[in-house]
Formats: sequence, structure tokens, C-alpha cells
Amino acid sequence: MALGIGLLIGLQRERAKGRADSAKGEPGLRTFLVLALVGAVAYRLGTPAILAAGLGVAALLAMSRWQRRTEGAGPSAEVAMLATFLLGMLALHECALAGVLGVVVAVTLAGKARLHALARHWLSERELHDLLILATAVFVVLPLLPDRAIDPWQVLNLRKLWQLAVSIMAIASLGYIALRVFGSRLGLGLAGLAGGFVSSTATIAGMGERARSSPPLAPAAASAGLMSNVGTMAQMAVVLGTISPPLLRLLTMPLAVAGAVAVLAAFVSSRHLLADREQVRALAGSRPFEPLAAIRFVALLAGVMAVAAMTREWLGPGSTAGVMALSGLIDVHAAAASAAQLDAVGRIERQDAELGILAALAANSTLKCAMAFLKGTPAYAWRVAPGTLAMALAFGVAVLAG
Repeated sequence: MALGIGLLIGLQRERAKGRADSAKGEPGLRTFLVLALVGAVAYRLGTPAILAAGLGVAALLAMSRWQRRTEGAGPSAEVAMLATFLLGMLALHECALAGVLGVVVAVTLAGKARLHALARHWLSERELHDLLILATAVFVVLPLLPDRAIDPWQVLNLRKLWQLAVSIMAIASLGYIALRVFGSRLGLGLAGLAGGFVSSTATIAGMGERARSSPPLAPAAASAGLMSNVGTMAQMAVVLGTISPPLLRLLTMPLAVAGAVAVLAAFVSSRHLLADREQVRALAGSRPFEPLAAIRFVALLAGVMAVAAMTREWLGPGSTAGVMALSGLIDVHAAAASAAQLDAVGRIERQDAELGILAALAANSTLKCAMAFLKGTPAYAWRVAPGTLAMALAFGVAVLAG
């Protein structure tokens, strides 16, 4: 494994050395092979050999950097040499991990031009800022949160709630990237899909306002609004899978059927439409995700979960469907999260959880139809309302049939 890592990184550096006229003095294939072998042998011989080899490699790196300082070259060659030496040692300690990291190092070195273009030209300042926020949320905040309920009703788990926020930001980012990659052909649907992960109701209302201000955009806005329902189904799957995987397995088919109906409705709404890039940008927004919107969404989720748990304890188990329906008027994901958490801690029957989620989706879909008529034009509303109701009906039939 150590020799394989040296060979892989060495081949990449040899090719990079061959492409650059000023890189004749850079280390090549043989150097990296030997470095990986030295690391492996030093680890096998023990601490004195590791110290001696480490000092030798440090001197070699310093000498290489000194020789190349006047050429204006970056330190990537020296960093690659150090990584190869350390991975050679790691190969004798954790072989699989060393192999994975060796591939990562080689791919990173080979992708220099693409990574530079990504950072300097493809990503805007705001997009890079959002990417750093997402990385901080995943690698800094999430590990620090306790993985246990903090309330008397056992429904508020900070780590699970933050996982939902991270999932929302990550999925919205993937939708935004797909929008950038696919452009106008799939852009409208992806714009609505990304909006649905924040709030499908708000997306339908916002698209209705766009259709009212620019009537020719009504079919495009309706298509995006209907695709936000797909985001609702996908995000509900994320919520259920995070909080109660058994409940997700039970509702996988209803969610898939409802999502398919929403996609079909969006396609029918805009089957004659090929939007241009400016329309896509107008409907999609200018950043991958809104961090505060994701946090507000999770805060709302937590509030509804706590209120639903308290109300159900006060009114009794028979009030589940009514409580979920009222919660669904605020946000269907909050109702789903509440039902999933009650199911996860064994405070509700699984069938009651299913019916509660169905009641929440029915109430939320009714609200979406009302928003389509209130905010949009008749041409927009009569495209959005039938598709939204058909999605809820498909979900209900699949739940009751199962």
C-alpha cells in the first residue's frame, strides 16, 4: 500500500513536472516512491528510525524549498513529499485509511487548475461564503451538540435538529449547483425544487406574485411552484429518516408516489415552455441557501414539535390527527417531525403517526391552493391547485392502501 501511494502521487507529480519547463528540478516519480518506502520502513523499525527519517525528510524539504524559492513556485511539491512520507508510515498502521487519503492527495494535486478556476471564477464571493458556513455547520457545530432530548416530552434533540438544518442547506446547495450546471433546460424545475426545501408554501406564494407582475411567466412560475411540492416530499423524507427511520420505511411508497405526481403536474404545466436563462435566474435567486432561513425553519420545527407534544399530552392520544392538521397549517415538515419524534420515543402508535402526517399534508396542501389563488393570477392558480391536490390525494391513497 505504501508503494502504491508513492507510485500514484509520484506519477501525478512526474506528469506535472513534464508539463512545466521550469520544473526540471522538482521531485519526480522515483523520489515519491522512495519517500513512501522510507516512511513505511521507519514505522516498522520504531521510534528512533521515525525520528531519524523525519529529520532527514525535513532537511530534504528545506533544501528543495530553498532551491525553488527564486522561481516563484508554490510549496505544493514539498507538501506532497511530506504527505507521501506520512502516508507511507500510516500504511503500516491503518492500511485502508492510508489508501483513501493517498487517492485524495493525488486527485487534489491533479485537479489544481480546476480547483483554482472553481475558487476564482466559478464561485462568487457570496457562494464561497455560504460554502464556508455549511462546512462550519457540519464540521464544527454538529459534533459539539449533545445527542439527547433536552425537554420533558423527549422531542427536542439538538443534534437531530441541527442535522435537519445541515440537510436543508446541503440539499439546497445541490439544487443550486444543478441549476448552474443544467441551465435553462431544467432550471425552472430545479429553482422550484430548491425553494421547496425552504418553504413550499412561501415558494408557491412568491411564484404567484411573479406571475401576477409578469403574466407571460405564469406557466413557468406554476411549474416552479409545483416542483416545490417535490421538495416538500423530499424534505419530509429527510425529516422522517433523521428522526424515525422505521416510519420513513413505512411511508417510502406514499412519498414516492406523491413526488411522482408532483413532477408530472409540473411537467404538464410547462410542457410547451422552454425558459431562457434570465427567467431561470429571476425565479431561482442568487445564492445556494439562506442560512438564517434554514435556522428559522428548524426553530419553527422545534417550536411546533414542543407545542404538539404538550397539546397531545393535555388532550390525550385521540387528538393526534387534529393537532397534526393544525401543525400542518404552519409547516407540514414540523408536523411530520413531531409525529416522527413521538413515534421514535414510543409515545404514539405508528398508524396514528401515519394518519397524523396525512392530516398535516392535507391541511398544508389546502393552504397552498389558497395562497395560489390569493397571490397569483387565475392562469397560475388553476395550474398549481389541481397538481397540489392530486399530490395530497396520491399520498393519502397510498397511505390508506398500505
